[in-house]
Amino acid sequence: MSKLKIYNTLTGKKEVFVPVDPEHITMYVCGPTVYDYAHVGNARPVVVFDTLARLLRHDYGKLTYARNITDIDDKIIEASQKTGEDISVITEKFTRIYEEDMAALNAELPDVQPKATEYIAEMIALISDLIKKGHAYEADGHVLFQVSTMKDYGELSGRTVEDLLAGARVDVADYKREAPDFVLWKPSSDDQPGWDSPWGRGRPGWHTECSAMIEKNFGKTIDIHGGGQDLIFPHHENEIAQSKCSHGGAPLANYWMHNGYLTVDGEKMSKSLGNFVTVHELLEQFPGKGEAIRLTLLTSHYRQPADFSRDGIKQAQKQLDRWWNVVENVTASEPAEEVLNALRDDLNTPKAIMELNLLSKDEDRKDEFKASANLLGLLQGIRIKAKPVLLEITEEDIEKAIAERAEAKSNNDYDRADLIRTKLETFGIHLLDGPDGTTWEKK
Repeated sequence: MSKLKIYNTLTGKKEVFVPVDPEHITMYVCGPTVYDYAHVGNARPVVVFDTLARLLRHDYGKLTYARNITDIDDKIIEASQKTGEDISVITEKFTRIYEEDMAALNAELPDVQPKATEYIAEMIALISDLIKKGHAYEADGHVLFQVSTMKDYGELSGRTVEDLLAGARVDVADYKREAPDFVLWKPSSDDQPGWDSPWGRGRPGWHTECSAMIEKNFGKTIDIHGGGQDLIFPHHENEIAQSKCSHGGAPLANYWMHNGYLTVDGEKMSKSLGNFVTVHELLEQFPGKGEAIRLTLLTSHYRQPADFSRDGIKQAQKQLDRWWNVVENVTASEPAEEVLNALRDDLNTPKAIMELNLLSKDEDRKDEFKASANLLGLLQGIRIKAKPVLLEITEEDIEKAIAERAEAKSNNDYDRADLIRTKLETFGIHLLDGPDGTTWEKK
C-alpha cells in the first residue's frame, strides 16, 4: 500500500503523512460564518476535505473531523441590524441551509461541529493565559496579541514582524502598541451581543475561536488543519501564534492544507467582487444535480485555482449519467488501488477521476469502479434522474417574473436574472430581450 503524502503549507513541500496517533487521526477545517448563503467557492473546501476524510477513514479507520460554525461575528451583527431579525434566528437559519446545501453535494457532516458561542469560556481562558505569559495586553476594553513577543511569527505565511511593521498603514488604532497586533477580545455596545469577561462585556476576535475550539476538542496538537488559501494570513497565522504561545511552543497542527481559489473567468469568486453564485441558487437552477457540482469541484487539483462555469456542471452530469449506467445493480467492493494511490498522492482527484474513467470501461471491475466512485462521494445511494416539473403558469406570473428579472439586472445581480430566465424556460417560456424591453413567447 502506498503512503499518504500531503503538501504541507507550513514547510512548502509534499511530505509523507505521519499521524500523532495512527489509531486516531484528527482533522480540523475552518467552517462558515453563518449570516448568508454560501457561494460555490465556499463549497470547495467542504468537498475537498470531505474527500480527504473519506480517504483517511479508509486507510486509518478512526478519524475525528471537526468543522466549526462561526455564529458570532461583525457581519452577523450587521445582518441583524439590517433585517431586524435576532442574531440567533439568522445563524440558526443559515446553519441549517448550509448543512442542507452541503449535503446535496454528498458532503457528510463532520464528527464535531463546534459553534463559537458555545466556547466563550474556553476563549476567555485562552486569552487570560496569553496575558499571563506576556503575549497579550488589555487596552481600552480590547485585548490584543502582541505579535513581536513571538520570535517565529510568520512561519506559515512567510510574513515577518519586520515586514508587517514596514507595511503598516498610518491609521493604526491608537489602542495598539504595534501595528501588527491583532484583537483577541473586543468590547460590545449595549445593542451588540456580548459576554462578561475580566476585561468587561465583549465578544471574541475571529482568530481566537478556532484555537479555543481545537484545544477543547483535541488538545494541543492535531494532525491536519485545513481551509481555503485566503485563510493562510492572517487567520491561520494568528491561530498558530495564539496556540503555540499558550502551549509552550507545541505546534497547533503538524500538516496545513489549503485549497486554491475558485475563479470566474479567471478572477477569484467572492462576495465583495459581486461575481459569485450561491450553492443554493445552483441547486435551484440544476435540481437534483448536487452530485454534478461535486464532480465539477473535484476535476481540478485542490491546490490549483479552478474556474467555475455552469457548462462544467452540465458536462459533469453527462459523465455521471454514463457512470450510473455502468453501476446499475452493481454492489461495491473495495476501491481500486489505482484510485487509492492517486488520492494518496496529495489528494490528486483529477488523476483519480481519470482512473475512474478507465475502470468504468472494464466489465470485470464494475464492483471496484463503484467502490472507487463512492470513495470520492459519487454514485452513492439512489440515482436521481431530475427532470423539470412542468406546471401551469399564468401571464400575470410571467410578467411578474420579467419585472423581477429587470430589477435584478438593474442591480447587476446577473446570477439572479439568469436563474429567473431558467425557471421560466422550465415552463416553456422563452424571453426575448430588445431595445423596448423584454417580451416572451411560449415554445
